[in-house]
Amino acid sequence: MQRNHPQTFDNHFEAPADLFAVAAAADERAGFIMKTYLYVFGAIAAFIAIETLLFTTVGPARLTGISLGMLAAGGKFSWLVVLGSFMVVTWIAEKWASSDANPTMQHVGLGIYVLAQTIIFIPLLGLAYGYGGGLNTIISAAMATAGLFAMLTLAVFITRKDFSFMRTGLAFGGLAAMGFIVTSIVFGFALGPIFMYAIVALMCGYILFHTSNVLHHYRIGQHPAAALALFASVMTLFWYILQLLMSRE
Repeated sequence: MQRNHPQTFDNHFEAPADLFAVAAAADERAGFIMKTYLYVFGAIAAFIAIETLLFTTVGPARLTGISLGMLAAGGKFSWLVVLGSFMVVTWIAEKWASSDANPTMQHVGLGIYVLAQTIIFIPLLGLAYGYGGGLNTIISAAMATAGLFAMLTLAVFITRKDFSFMRTGLAFGGLAAMGFIVTSIVFGFALGPIFMYAIVALMCGYILFHTSNVLHHYRIGQHPAAALALFASVMTLFWYILQLLMSRE
């Protein structure tokens, strides 16, 4: 991806939307980074609020029973259909969130993705709450996820290192992980804790990659897309850490 050379702008200059954050003035770059992380935290807060509302109003047992019942009614490949649908929604959300021409569409894309994450997490959170150690397990997984995210973010911001060289390795890792997941669904075998640890490591790599992109490769005005990428990695990390903790129960 092409990067502009650093330039100095007057304090009253409004950076154009196609200007890379790394080439913007310090205040413009700081504003972009602040907006990105405000959107990440806002997406996490919205996820927590919606899940809390659902589990409080409907009830953990009933909500989990409904979601698992729908999966059971769909047969052996129902979860494969869910994952396929989630991937399609993710593609649409990322496309909209990356739209430079329409700020409203960027926010709609991020909102759709948050809602999709909320829906796909219902069975896992219900099982964790009812059979996997309860609320303490969920809180422990959330704290572990937050701790890893904070440490990885600090590592990038302190070193200012560009981790874009990880793109190819992460892409192959993601494809391999998806292949294992699809195979396990088709042939009905459990992937086990080693696979979960591998995905946790992969998501840590993605957080490093996306965080460095915030510093080096996103353009001013692309904070919804940057926030979506970070939010996606954080939620996937939380998903597998929660499963690891549940497996101990």
